[in-house]
Amino acid sequence: MTGDRHADWAAFEAAWRRVAGRLPDDAELQSRLAAATLQAIVTGLGDDHARWAHGAKRPPDSYDGDQYGLGLRANVGPQVSADPGTALPPLFVTAVLGGPAKEAGLRPGDVIESINGSAPFVDGAVTPAAVAALYPRYPEARAVRLQILRQETGRRRTVTLKPELFQPDPATLQVVTTKLLGDGIAYVRFSGFAPDVANRTLRAISRMRTGHTLTGLVLDLRGNGGGSPDEANRLLGAFAHGKVTAYQCAASLSTGDGACDPMRTDDSVPLLGLPLVVLIDRGCASACEHFSSAVKDLRLGQLVGTRTAGAVSGPARPYLLGDNTTLTLPSTHHLAPGREVIDRVGVAPDHHVPLTPRDAAADRDPALDKALNLLHT
Repeated sequence: MTGDRHADWAAFEAAWRRVAGRLPDDAELQSRLAAATLQAIVTGLGDDHARWAHGAKRPPDSYDGDQYGLGLRANVGPQVSADPGTALPPLFVTAVLGGPAKEAGLRPGDVIESINGSAPFVDGAVTPAAVAALYPRYPEARAVRLQILRQETGRRRTVTLKPELFQPDPATLQVVTTKLLGDGIAYVRFSGFAPDVANRTLRAISRMRTGHTLTGLVLDLRGNGGGSPDEANRLLGAFAHGKVTAYQCAASLSTGDGACDPMRTDDSVPLLGLPLVVLIDRGCASACEHFSSAVKDLRLGQLVGTRTAGAVSGPARPYLLGDNTTLTLPSTHHLAPGREVIDRVGVAPDHHVPLTPRDAAADRDPALDKALNLLHT
């Protein structure tokens, strides 16, 4: 590509016509070629926010809250890339949601040594294709064979899980989870920056303040897949006013040396005035990384856990194509408040506290323990 939009599209069209012209006059075959080409173009961008949505279907007989898949979460999520350092071994189960994983007797802490015969890590580097098999989407229905090690007993076994529709544990469906911990520390966990999540979080903190003196706040963003940057800015407004939380920069100026528009805290939100610790991990992506990098750069609190996903290329917008499929692409690139690139890098915690398989098996939470120690000092 030369950067000349018209010349590049003309060259692409000429190449397309040469290839398509060699195929039989078969509409189905031509359609499959077009689909494969567009998917390859989107994949070739290497942009974690670029997607082509086509042929999406819901499982039959599904209801709101139902999920499809193997019924487990692992310490390496579906957004992992092959970039060095994006995930660290071992791969292990962190939560059993229900469905096939529950029926097979899997437990948090079970180490996944192989997936369909492939090692999830080779020489310390993750194998994205193997890990992706843990997170099938409907209508994918291929059974997944796992070699499992339960460390506390040393037992190894092979289980075969077939993706299916299941009703997860209701506790896993809560958008915002709160509790009051010892010494007046409020704990809030939410799984994504969905619409109104900032207000729901702030209302939950206000309720915990009723009749109690709060001395600190733990925001648990582990596994938070992101969502609306406006929600991130609104929640950041509870900890600082008048601050730049991120920059959105023209694609050709992703190093931040030119046309970048600042995103700012929502200063209509009253300040909480509480010491803050944020828990992060490899499942914290997109708007979650926007929030976490702002907390770090603006010194609003401390980050505890492991490095985030590094999946925050920029806010994406959908384009409806002529065949009613949707192409989603970012028009700008995201930079943190310090103008550093977070995409493909992630946000490093101030205190590196990884979860181990033995921690998960024993229902221990060393990151939360560290957060409480920090807020008590």
